[in-house]
Amino acid sequence: MARSLIVEADGGSRGNPGPAAYGAVVRDAVSGAILAELAEYLGEVSNNVAEYRGAIAGLEHAHTIDAEATVEMRLDSKLIVEQMSGRWQIKHPDMRTLARRARDAFPPGRVTYTWVPREQNTRADALVNQMIDAALAGDTRPIRRLDGLPLEDVLAEDVVGGIEVEQSRAIVEDAAAKAPRVMIGWADLGPPTYTVMARHGATELSLEKRFSGLGGFDAPLAPLGIAQAQALAAELVVRADIQRIVSSPLLRTRQTAGIAADSLGLDVDVIDGFAECGFGEWDGHTFAEVRERWPRELEDWLASTSVAPPGGETFEACQARVLEARQEVVARFPGERVLVVAHVTPIKIMVAHAVGAPLASLYRMELPPCSLSSLAWFPDGNSSMFSFAEAAHLREVGTPHGV
Repeated sequence: MARSLIVEADGGSRGNPGPAAYGAVVRDAVSGAILAELAEYLGEVSNNVAEYRGAIAGLEHAHTIDAEATVEMRLDSKLIVEQMSGRWQIKHPDMRTLARRARDAFPPGRVTYTWVPREQNTRADALVNQMIDAALAGDTRPIRRLDGLPLEDVLAEDVVGGIEVEQSRAIVEDAAAKAPRVMIGWADLGPPTYTVMARHGATELSLEKRFSGLGGFDAPLAPLGIAQAQALAAELVVRADIQRIVSSPLLRTRQTAGIAADSLGLDVDVIDGFAECGFGEWDGHTFAEVRERWPRELEDWLASTSVAPPGGETFEACQARVLEARQEVVARFPGERVLVVAHVTPIKIMVAHAVGAPLASLYRMELPPCSLSSLAWFPDGNSSMFSFAEAAHLREVGTPHGV
């Protein structure tokens, strides 16, 4: 039986024509698992060209996965869906060339085209914005992640956003097999405390993909980070359910929390335990620089959550203080909905703890700046994740890849 794949694709141009990129996501149609995420900067082209290029990239990669597969192509471009379905004529010669390339990716009849609203195409859209923002900041390297893993070492601003650690997959799968079977939501456990985890906005260090942790330079928000924080605040006003605001002590989180607090009319409580992990001598350096100057130390650090960077903090030590901070929030604000503005590592630790995943699972998560992840902590000790890395509210300001 032929395999079924789903390709979600998008393209965008700021200026039309202007700086442009495509984004494409390939999924298994049965499990929904992401098999690949792709994005590429295209220079100055139109929206339509960028959208076609996203469809082509997704289809051609799907063909490398299984040349015999059937594919559902999902786009929020009505033009491409109608043209590729044969209902609209393709008049522009450049569009005809792109359409032929898309049709050549699979034999006739293997691909169907489905229009989806933009809000149902957020992952591909986010890839587009990540790629454009990265390119405008000087980094035009394509995004290529297969089965959730990057093809090249790219470090997130605060921690290893997607660095491949081979043993982590086996650890996660083993933990899932042993996890207790608790049906969250089926029993009345009493009102939970919700922590709505928000990552801070981008800084200049994060835009340059440099380590930035506790004990290093306390970077402020970049102009893009301020815009992201304002978009986050607007989203929280619409949701109208935040009762408290808690922040890490670092400047970028306090600035992000302050922008949200001004919009919501709330105060900000600072809890030191939510600070980013300390990266010691690596702070301020890019991943490439660390790999060149500390190759053995980096290898050891990536291999074990009990190893610290020189002069830094282990992930295990960071986990201990983050979970202590979590307990403080639950004890102080029982049954309330609390916005916690923190960093990549603390948020990943909270997520892993909520779902019973091992600490090594943090290597398998990515969080855009000012994204939202919602966790519930029930009175009997159970917990649940309601959302992870929500970023649709950042569509207009962008979420650069890896920051």
